[in-house]
Amino acid sequence: MATEEVNKPPPPPSYPQVHLFSLITTYPQMIINAIEALNEKNGSNKTSICKYLESKYDMPAGHTGLLSHYLYRMKEDGELIFWKNNYMKADDPNAPPRRGRGRPPKPKVPLPPGVVLSPSRPRGRPPKDPNAPPRSPKPKMPSGTGKPRGRPRKMARPEGGIGGSSATMMAGPVRPRGRPPKVNASALTEVSVEH
Repeated sequence: MATEEVNKPPPPPSYPQVHLFSLITTYPQMIINAIEALNEKNGSNKTSICKYLESKYDMPAGHTGLLSHYLYRMKEDGELIFWKNNYMKADDPNAPPRRGRGRPPKPKVPLPPGVVLSPSRPRGRPPKDPNAPPRSPKPKMPSGTGKPRGRPRKMARPEGGIGGSSATMMAGPVRPRGRPPKVNASALTEVSVEH
């Protein structure tokens, strides 16, 4: 029996049990408490919030990832405002106004009293007036070179062909250009050849 007790591994050290569920449910409240306790004018950065949480609460190892997640989520939900690398509560009077995405609109210049604005023009091309007189066509401007625009027209072929005289052309039958037409079978007659 003594040998069995000697060969047993030592029991694992007992750590204080931190219920992660209770930690997660109160984590946003812990962050808000840290920002209120630090009470910095321009808000608190992530490092100072992390140090405060470690000094005040028994935080598990690697809680900085959890802190980053909750800070981002609270910023997206509108509970916190992130400005100049600092986090502050959304209802803080020192917090800058929350801006939307994109370019901000131009500030409007106040008009002096008594000035009435004309209605703004609608978008797009204005419709044609049906009662307007017809417009005269634009006069054509002569081109500077005197030549017509575009490709010149083909010249007509001479009667006798390109290089020959009309006498040589008349000697043989004139064949039309291109492939000859297909001959029908009915046009062919059977010729019997007897030996």
